[in-house]
Amino acid sequence: MVLIFLPAAGLLVFEASRIGKRPSLDVELEHGEKKTTDLKINQTVSESKKKIQENLDRLDPPRCLKLLPPTELQHLEIPMHDESSPVKNVVYISEKDTQHGGNTTLPQLRTVGTRFNLFTGDQTLEKREKSFKVSETPQIHCGFYGENGGFKISDEDKIYMQTCKVVVSTCAFGGGDDLYQPIGMVDTSLQKVCYVAFWDEITSAAQELKGHRIGEDHFIGKWRIVVVRDLPFIDQRLNGKIPKMLGHRLFPHAKFSIWVDSKSQFRRDPLGVLEALLWRTNSVLAISQHGARSNVYEEATAVVKKHKASPEEVEVQLTQYRQDGLPEDKRFNGRKALNEASVIVRKHTPLTNLFMCLWFNEVVRFTSRDQLSFPYVLWRLKLLKDINVFPVCVRKDLVNSMGHISKAKPLIN
Repeated sequence: MVLIFLPAAGLLVFEASRIGKRPSLDVELEHGEKKTTDLKINQTVSESKKKIQENLDRLDPPRCLKLLPPTELQHLEIPMHDESSPVKNVVYISEKDTQHGGNTTLPQLRTVGTRFNLFTGDQTLEKREKSFKVSETPQIHCGFYGENGGFKISDEDKIYMQTCKVVVSTCAFGGGDDLYQPIGMVDTSLQKVCYVAFWDEITSAAQELKGHRIGEDHFIGKWRIVVVRDLPFIDQRLNGKIPKMLGHRLFPHAKFSIWVDSKSQFRRDPLGVLEALLWRTNSVLAISQHGARSNVYEEATAVVKKHKASPEEVEVQLTQYRQDGLPEDKRFNGRKALNEASVIVRKHTPLTNLFMCLWFNEVVRFTSRDQLSFPYVLWRLKLLKDINVFPVCVRKDLVNSMGHISKAKPLIN
């Protein structure tokens, strides 16, 4: 009996010794992985800083963008006339138009499996399809649906924004990016153009730690800082689509706007850019060609490969687009069928406003990758034809590219 027990006891001791050693091995592996991760992070930060140092405040002459000389820019007048349009007025759907009469709370309106909420309203597939049928006075969901929907701006900031006729805007939510001062403008543009940067409280606090404090006049350099409270989405990328796509709702009296992603420094005279890309070409919207890919389906593959969105959510979007008949053509109306949306130049007309509302609704319904939905909306809204799709070299003339410094912090909900 003793002879049988001893080997068994020995085996237990051996297994116990193995179990006892495993945590130390795991710890070593964890430390090794942590060191590797830290090394990669430090390397990425170092590369980002180097890129910023090389590109910041570069004002080399434009190679492709044909701007007027500074003497002419000084006396450039802003055209305020309205062209004829099949869309006369866009009616924005709000909670006041629904049966519940504004008594719904944000959690009550959240639809399972979607990102629709009290800021967006609940746009069904039936309403989505109806929104693409253009009339003189289309009704459409376009954010700002409910009073309790979020994206709160102070009355003082609202009053300032209502004075803007021409706007250059950007945003940084979640503390992800620094603020780059615009350069290259003539003096008269500073008097005629509003430069507005939308921040949340996280970005404001992060920038203050870096010594970038908002002045009593609400400015940092040339930028008027608008601090937004109660952001409506957990996904900071989606929060950023609000100022990017819904500028006509934020600046109700603006005639023209230029959107610049926070990863870039705008480096040209804004009125000169409007003249070159819109007024001279009789366009109402100007956006860059994509530099690498040619259609939505190629972009979707790249989005999944680069882990910008999950394969499942991308497939849901593509399935809908295929069902709607979106072709796989690499050319659309003689232009490349894929665009890069880091710079958007546009006139605020009822038709372009409708386009931006439709685009915003697509990024809420599907992925936040706006380059997947832009060509689709353009294809569906066939009446919008006065578009200037400019080459990549023009976009490079417009901005100094810095890249994103760090990942924005998501909201906890």
